[in-house]
Amino acid sequence: MDVIKTIFDPEIPVSIYELGLIYEINIDEQNVAHITMTLTAPNCPEAEFLPVEVHDKVKEIEGISDVEIILTLISLE
Repeated sequence: MDVIKTIFDPEIPVSIYELGLIYEINIDEQNVAHITMTLTAPNCPEAEFLPVEVHDKVKEIEGISDVEIILTLISLE
């Protein structure tokens, strides 16, 4: 969580964690972090970069063997 709280949406100076863009984080038996997240908008210009930044920063955490990013859309139902 501490690492994800350091990642900011480039259009809004607020961390993606505080914005609620991270839905779920699970770490399995092989120490793979599975992160379900969304973007601020479907046509977000950072769509190519923000998930990569999350992947790369979480992968640097000692003990994490790999990272899987699951990108989902916000449901309004």
